[in-house]
Amino acid sequence: MAPVRSYTNWNSRSTDAAEQIEPYRKYFFICEGANTETWYFRKLIDIRKELCIHPLIDICLLEKTEGDRDISFPRKLIAFAASQKENPDIGFDKERDQMIIVFDADIFEEKVQNYEELITFGETENILAVSNPAFELFLLLHFENAYAEDIQPNEEQIIRNEKDGNQTFIYKLLLARTGINSKKNPAIGELAKKVEIAIEQEKKINEDIHKCRGKVTCNIGRIIEGIRNDVP
Repeated sequence: MAPVRSYTNWNSRSTDAAEQIEPYRKYFFICEGANTETWYFRKLIDIRKELCIHPLIDICLLEKTEGDRDISFPRKLIAFAASQKENPDIGFDKERDQMIIVFDADIFEEKVQNYEELITFGETENILAVSNPAFELFLLLHFENAYAEDIQPNEEQIIRNEKDGNQTFIYKLLLARTGINSKKNPAIGELAKKVEIAIEQEKKINEDIHKCRGKVTCNIGRIIEGIRNDVP
């Protein structure tokens, strides 16, 4: 098994003499993408105090390395998550902790069958964070009026998400809002500072990942809101 990097700022301390405590619960994120999602969730972890996440709740990003770096197919991500729960270096508590698996649903629109079977299987021991068509949709939701101005008028094109050269339709919508290459520029992670907007904008689209086919869908904001509201 390739090593995995764990990113967290749990119990940051100003001096070595500061008291160390253990979290009540940890939320581990495993992401399909190796860049965009990593930059976003690293920033989210960095600003956890500003988001008023309970001090006994930890958020960790598990970053795939070496041969595991390119794991992206959802079923393989679920298997990877299962293996990490047994990894002693991670310290996953099966009674308290949660594993959140982040992936895109666009592959299921035309190429892959048995989506519902996969979701039901994945949810037995994990939380599934799904965007249809892609994670860029969630990032787009971080802008005021993104639903009314960008998403609602273009729902069919967003679901088709066809490429123009190397750029998908949802990528181009996000690029128009940010001016940032979300796949190459870590600055895209700064959008995490506007996650409150994303949570509210997301409620205007479908958040039910079981009814994702043919619908602009995302439940990542709902999951982050749940973490923020988790009180041990």
